[in-house]
Amino acid sequence: MAPDGSESFTRVVPAPRPEGKVVVVMPAYNAEKTLEATFRDIDRDVVDEIVLVDDVSRDGTVALAERLGITTIRHERNRGYGGNQKTCYAAALERGADVVVMMHPDYQYDARLIPAMLQIMRLRICDVVLGCRIRNRREALRSGMPTWKYVANRALTITENVVLGQNLGDFHTGMRAYTREVLETIPFERNSDDFVFDSQFLVQAVHFGFTIGDIPVPCRYFDEASSIDFRRSTRYGLGTLGMLARFLGQKVGVSSALFAPKEPPPGPPPR
Repeated sequence: MAPDGSESFTRVVPAPRPEGKVVVVMPAYNAEKTLEATFRDIDRDVVDEIVLVDDVSRDGTVALAERLGITTIRHERNRGYGGNQKTCYAAALERGADVVVMMHPDYQYDARLIPAMLQIMRLRICDVVLGCRIRNRREALRSGMPTWKYVANRALTITENVVLGQNLGDFHTGMRAYTREVLETIPFERNSDDFVFDSQFLVQAVHFGFTIGDIPVPCRYFDEASSIDFRRSTRYGLGTLGMLARFLGQKVGVSSALFAPKEPPPGPPPR
């Protein structure tokens, strides 16, 4: 019993994850106007390396990234948002990352929240941490989120929570953190090269049993912040619903390659 007569209990807190390498990856396309502001907000005391993958920008994104000392990878041809992330994660794993934070370089998300995301993961509370833009309707709309985009986000997020058994505030954020195990387990290389990559990844994370959580992240909307138009958003929404259908199909025996385990790396040649 506690001193006030209430029932007490012993709470076991997992030991923090051993310190490991943290890599921030930025899938970039025409981000020259916002890249430096995003970069300046990243706490280099907790981030070991920043990797930017440029998807054939038409502005000075690459030159600025190199001037800022960011590890920069250039695509020879435009591979799309999902294709860009595939390069981001492969590069981070090659560099020995233990935790990877994906962040749009458009200054829409508050990079100062990265240490909080990392602490949640180091305490083994979550394997995936998302930056939630929507704490309440008024704040989201006052930040500049278009009304149609807010309504679409709420409808999709509610549907995803119901189908996937989650309770997340924003499935469609551009600020996410993953453990190395998540990236080594999920066959993201098979995903779309388009924007629906993000939805596919989170559905896969649920399928493979990873714990997903989120934290509130203030968001900014302005002309230079990246966004997709209504037509592409519609295609993205339909792709997200299609991925949920695949998830349900997988549960009743209709298998999909998107949920098949990665093939193990080739072993040493026979002697």
